[in-house]
Amino acid sequence: MRKFLRQYSLLIWLTFILTTGFLAILVTSYIVSKDSIQQGIAEKSLPITGDSVYSEIQKDILRPVFISAQMAQDTFVRDWIINGEEESTLISKYLKEIKTKNNAVSSFLVSDVSHQYYHPDGTLKTVKETEPRDAWYFRVRKLKAAYETNVDADMANHDNMTIFINHKILDYNGKFIGVTGIGLTLDSMKRVIDSYQTRFHRNIYFVDAKGNLVLAGSAAKRLGSSIVKATGISTIATQILANTKNESQHLEYSIDDEKILLNARYIPELGWHLIVEQEMNEQLKPLQDVLLMGAGISALITLIVLSLVLITVRRYQNRIEKTAATDQLTSLPNRQAFDFVFENALLDSERSRQPLCVAIIDIDFFKKVNDKHGHLVGDHVLKEIAMIAKRSLRESDVICRWGGEEFVILLKNCTLEKATAIAENLRLTIANNDFSRTTDLARTRLTITVSMGVALCKDKEDEDSVFERADVALYQAKENGRNSVYFSE
Repeated sequence: MRKFLRQYSLLIWLTFILTTGFLAILVTSYIVSKDSIQQGIAEKSLPITGDSVYSEIQKDILRPVFISAQMAQDTFVRDWIINGEEESTLISKYLKEIKTKNNAVSSFLVSDVSHQYYHPDGTLKTVKETEPRDAWYFRVRKLKAAYETNVDADMANHDNMTIFINHKILDYNGKFIGVTGIGLTLDSMKRVIDSYQTRFHRNIYFVDAKGNLVLAGSAAKRLGSSIVKATGISTIATQILANTKNESQHLEYSIDDEKILLNARYIPELGWHLIVEQEMNEQLKPLQDVLLMGAGISALITLIVLSLVLITVRRYQNRIEKTAATDQLTSLPNRQAFDFVFENALLDSERSRQPLCVAIIDIDFFKKVNDKHGHLVGDHVLKEIAMIAKRSLRESDVICRWGGEEFVILLKNCTLEKATAIAENLRLTIANNDFSRTTDLARTRLTITVSMGVALCKDKEDEDSVFERADVALYQAKENGRNSVYFSE
């Protein structure tokens, strides 16, 4: 319970504050006079609507920022750039997976080495400093911050206006090597705006720093293309645009003797001004009833949304924890998870005085398999070897995907002699297996062999030392013809 309160304290407080705020508005609405209704709309109702829309935008942007950060820190992405950007189909496949998995309209990577712009369908172009449409990239390269949010036309999506999260990629020494991220369409925000306009009977729209209308619902057509030129609001346009802090403004203007109350705030993440308007008329009494009903409905919907957000956050956290520890292709523990398991196993081995061995598996000539049969067959081989290993090993043994075509096995309570025998048995099983039998991708018999290096963990020996000796044994196996098991004492 305490852990839950610590993790979700902000959400709990937000629920409490919003619920209390809506109840206060509801009570106040019943007791105030006609004059106080107008004051309530100007100083409370409109700001709350603006805060709700602003919160919705922050929610939509927060997840893409997290995804972009994950992409920028992905070792595959960094290694692919560092190793010369070979086989561009690999990065396109990766970007396509990111785009599909996260329902994004765009995903991209620009290398600072080659200046190539990659997207899910291949290489889009070469970015140039002299090209105005590429100015965003060179701006991001000079940023002190890790990322920026930018609204721009997406060349890979028919120039549709898109919100991009541009995240810097740094190599392992902190050197800038590129930019990656995803893009989200503005259509979702337009739907949010229309839903808020329907619910609150107010006009909601966004303008840029020059006052140009950039995003609006269906009710803002009377404004034209700019608030600087629009009738009525042009008288306060300068005040709106002069506010570059994330603070609410309470303003008003008139059109044809109709008073319009306005709340404006600057959104630094987008560089836009959010404007919420309420048209007033002589029938303030009916408006009071509408306000009361709207407040009650809004409070209920807010509670439902917060409940759904809580459920979603918990599920998303569980999914992140599982994804962080699992290799997506083979469903084996990944290197990060293995490091944790190995550290605990090493401590148990020292306490119990039971031997502990590690074995490194490297698939022989795996690149030739990919080149000859394609990467889908290569993926099938990796999954099949993972399945064979899990069937062949003891229940106490742990196998993980170390990276590329390498696997690592942790053999608990196992002498070097026994570990070598287990490794030899696994090698023979793999060598005798017909990998074409379980797939339609390979038309002829497909035989795969592996080389293995085994090492016994010595007293007070750290992880790096153990794996260095196992790697030396693996190197000996590969140097002496492959398809063999060597050990290091």
